[in-house]
Amino acid sequence: MSPLLDGCTPWPEEFVDRYRSAGSWRGVTLDALLGDRARRHPTRTALVHGATRLTYGQLNRRVERTAAGFRLRGLRPGQRVVVRLPGVPEHVVTLFALLRTGAVPVVCPLALGVEELARVVRITEATGHVGTAGHRADVAAVAARGPFLRRAFTYEPPGAGSPYGGMTIDASGCHHFPLDSVESAPGPAPVRGAGEVAFLLLSAGPDGGPLLVPRTHDAYAYQVRAAGEAMGLGEDDVLLAALPAAALLATGCPGTVGTLLAGGTVVLADDPEPATCLPLVAAERVTCTTLTPDALTAWLDAAPPAGTDLGSLRLVQTGGAPVPAELAARVRPGLGCALQEFVALPEGVVALARPGAPAGSPAEGLSRDDEFRIAGPDGAEVPHGASGELLARGPSVPRGYYRAPDADARAFTADGRFRTGLHARRAAEGGGPTVVWASQTER
Repeated sequence: MSPLLDGCTPWPEEFVDRYRSAGSWRGVTLDALLGDRARRHPTRTALVHGATRLTYGQLNRRVERTAAGFRLRGLRPGQRVVVRLPGVPEHVVTLFALLRTGAVPVVCPLALGVEELARVVRITEATGHVGTAGHRADVAAVAARGPFLRRAFTYEPPGAGSPYGGMTIDASGCHHFPLDSVESAPGPAPVRGAGEVAFLLLSAGPDGGPLLVPRTHDAYAYQVRAAGEAMGLGEDDVLLAALPAAALLATGCPGTVGTLLAGGTVVLADDPEPATCLPLVAAERVTCTTLTPDALTAWLDAAPPAGTDLGSLRLVQTGGAPVPAELAARVRPGLGCALQEFVALPEGVVALARPGAPAGSPAEGLSRDDEFRIAGPDGAEVPHGASGELLARGPSVPRGYYRAPDADARAFTADGRFRTGLHARRAAEGGGPTVVWASQTER
């Protein structure tokens, strides 16, 4: 197996062999999978945002040129780069371009505070930051505190940037580049293994501070591929990406990356409001989307504009909070599609109910290699029908956080199971677990 970053806990060799033999880990990096899609279907539409439409061929070329631009500006394999971007094509291009350079994106929410940013930079020793113009002051403040952050790439909407462009250097010595200037002629890409860390995702620690979750290419590709198979995702599907970009990546059920790797089309929405999204569903013939329960309620309460045809929509996924039975019952008559409940954590734990199943139906892991255990206070598995904490391990679940041994001791059992902090109920004899979002337990 390829070496992980220093500060990551490797999987035991017996599990590496098991996951490879089962075909869960297939040894191909995420950016190579995108490149394969581009070679096979260069003219198929990959991304839509407003008036911007990118085919797979165009998307892959932008990734190649942006990756070369990042290398030209000093980013090197293994370096960590904080990414805080809205749901725009540049987010997708940046993510895959950093992967192609061998850098490790640290995917953070747009609203990450300056103290949280400083902590993330300190833990990861991040050398770069990709964000919006509104982040410049925070980046400069964090760069002035230590030696790590020295390159910042700023996204601005088309027409909003300085007409003069160019690089600037702040008082700390951090170099600032317009993101739209970061491109160059493609050159040879570094050779990497699918067992290496693709990116780091944020999770919340007991003190509310950030914990970093290392996700390898193999593990994340397995997650989004298996989640896509569970919902019947194919090349003809059109996903409406209405949630924040960082949240969709953390969810990975299958999200933007999973849809692209399956050959589908991703339509990027600026927000999940029904006034924004329902016309997009009709115009782009959207087939599936992921919403929070609150956003789903807003969609059902809204009256679609006259003439809005939602007939293409076949599935709405929702997670992050319990779905009341009365809300679930409104989906089929209100939107004409099935509902799929899920549980997904940045730590790679995914449990999916069957599409169209009633609220509270049993949820299962992605494959037989996903091992769920419902444990009582003593750590022993509870009897059928009883409740306890969901413990999980599998091909998508790492064996520890990044550079956080104290958190690892609390959150992972001696045999590598992640303590999710979620209450779950063990189903009746022969069934899988039903995840119940009633409360959090202490890890």
